[in-house]
Amino acid sequence: MSAATSATIGIDRAARGEAGTSAAASLDVERLVKEFGRTRVVDDLSFSLRGGELLTLLGPSGSGKTTTMRMIAGFEDPTSGDVRIAGESVLDREVHRRDIGVVFQQYALFPHMTVFGNVAYPLEMRRVPKAERARRVERAISMVRLSGFEGRYPRELSGGQQQRVALARAIVFQPRLLLMDEPMGALDKRLRELMQVEVRQLQRELGITTVSVTHDQVEALVMSDLIAVLDGGVLQQIGPPLEVYQRPANRFVADFLGESNLLEVARLEGGADPKVAVTAKGLRTTVSADSVADGREPALLVVRPENVAIGEAARDLCNHLPVEVREMLYVGDLVKYRCVAEGGDEIQVKALAAAGSAFAPGARTTVGWRTEHCLAVAR
Repeated sequence: MSAATSATIGIDRAARGEAGTSAAASLDVERLVKEFGRTRVVDDLSFSLRGGELLTLLGPSGSGKTTTMRMIAGFEDPTSGDVRIAGESVLDREVHRRDIGVVFQQYALFPHMTVFGNVAYPLEMRRVPKAERARRVERAISMVRLSGFEGRYPRELSGGQQQRVALARAIVFQPRLLLMDEPMGALDKRLRELMQVEVRQLQRELGITTVSVTHDQVEALVMSDLIAVLDGGVLQQIGPPLEVYQRPANRFVADFLGESNLLEVARLEGGADPKVAVTAKGLRTTVSADSVADGREPALLVVRPENVAIGEAARDLCNHLPVEVREMLYVGDLVKYRCVAEGGDEIQVKALAAAGSAFAPGARTTVGWRTEHCLAVAR
């Protein structure tokens, strides 16, 4: 990726509000490249974190997110580029001298050590005096709500409790940076959701700069100050969760993060705001002024299913059209519809499952969306 492209998908620090603390260390990843033989798995990756911010590297398997985290930690040497913590390059420092705490997916607890022993281990390696060591360990264990479990062994703990021990061990020596590699990956869905909130709250309380790696879109949205979406080792988009979700930069981001209606655009009409997009199958709709496509390149129409109204609620919207319902699925408190417009474009809809309001397959009705919810993005 060129420097110009990197700048295009970057994010201005000044626009990110007041998140972060001046006491916590900043992190700067600058034009990072990693090659294994002739394969480039991380390609010219750059991003910056202010002290206290949490960034999630999000992407499918093979996107380069774990390799990026390993280069930050020092487990892998980059082919080129730089990693700076608090403004200082750490590439010439060994892993244990980078002052980084790491939480692995499988926790990597010592099975022969108690909870206290596992959490104390980093302090022992740093030759912290015994009394100070005990004080710090008890504080870290209390932070993760495991007071009273100090004498237990990992085999006597649940998955969520083991995850808390791993987190306590990573923060007990007060590192400048915390790295988490798929930290919730080994937990079941309900426990994973609880731990996402708990870890986020603790990270905010500590004000510790954090990089988390995941392929779980919900986890990224819940936990992050910033999300960096990677594909094939290339940064596709970086920004606050709401921005990345509502204003995807391209097809990959729109398709990978959540669900989207993606319709091929034949042309964009008009130089004024709002522009009109015409799909390959003839559907016409006004599109948001935030659209990144400008008509000089192939484009896609992006509308999130939850932003599509159906039935009477759609008739007064500026963009509405008749459709036939082809499929209806109940998903808890939501109903998912697959509809087909007269020209053949498929429109997915997510609507609240209100009693007596469902449209059965074969029903003819109307769907619609607001201009601001419709984007034209580069294909």
